[in-house]
Amino acid sequence: MKIYLVRHGQCDSNVKQIYNYVNEDLNEKGIEQAEELSKQINNIDYDIVISSPLIRAKHTAEIINVKNKQIIYDERLREREHGSLEGQSVEVTDREDYWNYFSDKKYGTEESIPHLFSRVKDFLDGLKTKEYNSVLIVAHSGVSKAFYAYFNDIPEDGKLLNLGLKNTEVKEYNL
Repeated sequence: MKIYLVRHGQCDSNVKQIYNYVNEDLNEKGIEQAEELSKQINNIDYDIVISSPLIRAKHTAEIINVKNKQIIYDERLREREHGSLEGQSVEVTDREDYWNYFSDKKYGTEESIPHLFSRVKDFLDGLKTKEYNSVLIVAHSGVSKAFYAYFNDIPEDGKLLNLGLKNTEVKEYNL
């Protein structure tokens, strides 16, 4: 099964570099990015779209679903929950450490990386039982880091910060 993983378009918290889990919609640039991406998606044959239920991902999925396939929303594809860091600048954390799989440092009440990876693994393992040939998935940067680790293993140093997708970037995987 082919998987096309897409990160949602830009939203204001991406620009402001603040931790965001809440239901924030795309900004104008994010809508433009998704519209541009839809031209590329038109060349992909996909059976279904599976998206994070967060608004920025849902909106991206609706824009890029040029073949008008069914969209399913799956909670396991939501972004890493930032807990008490919500709304704060990313500078309140050591970003390398915050996205290090092996770090045991807590900055607040954020979801642990092993928990995030476990729910994404559960999603992907469940997807293996489906009869799809090709799936378009719309999610978040943190989820894309979990996809990377699922298909490539966790880096020896545990560093994941720079392994996530950029806004509307697409990564292809074979499941």
